[in-house]
Amino acid sequence: MKPEELKYPYTLPLLPYKDDKGEVSYDRLDQFVDAETMKLHHTKHHQAYVDKLNAALKDRPDLQGRNLIDLLENFEGLPKEVQTPIRNHGGGHINHSMFWQMMRSGLAGKFPAPAPETEIAKKIVEKFGSFDEFKNKFTQVATDRFGSGWAWLVKNSVGDIEVYSTPNQDSPMMGKLIPLLGLDVWEHAYYLHYQNRRAAYIDNFWVVVNWEDVEKRFTDPNYI
Repeated sequence: MKPEELKYPYTLPLLPYKDDKGEVSYDRLDQFVDAETMKLHHTKHHQAYVDKLNAALKDRPDLQGRNLIDLLENFEGLPKEVQTPIRNHGGGHINHSMFWQMMRSGLAGKFPAPAPETEIAKKIVEKFGSFDEFKNKFTQVATDRFGSGWAWLVKNSVGDIEVYSTPNQDSPMMGKLIPLLGLDVWEHAYYLHYQNRRAAYIDNFWVVVNWEDVEKRFTDPNYI
């Protein structure tokens, strides 16, 4: 995303998944989730966060010029009347905007891990001992999140990484953490395809993780 895309009025970003003609396609992650679920998730749920965020800031010119990251990182200092919509709808907008980029199509059958020479791969092994240990911890956090929320791999202010989860649409940015990889575990993200089998949804997520995007988030402070 470009910084100007994170200011009022907010818009729904196009999915980065293209068909053979170069057009946006909702079925390009079908090894992870079906096209109908993707379309509903993007055009209904994500669109609703965008619409409600814009509505909340419609009469707030004092906040319209501020970047959404700035609003989330300084959440406690915002006027009380806008804290809830920025937390819920601002968080929902930025979480989903990053989520679409954190996945890519065409990875079926490939080992779902970053290349060993990448900086994020080195950091994962340093922190967790192995990629499998990281994967197990992330999977456990995603599985244990009660109700709706997200599982995250994040980087903190001193460059260390950690795995944790947030409820609802809370953004790691509210804690001044940099999201590197996130998984939406709201039921609307998977229920049509997996019904109540969240574990299967989480397991298939590893097939579509865009480790090039995760690497950029880890190494480039200007990448959103």
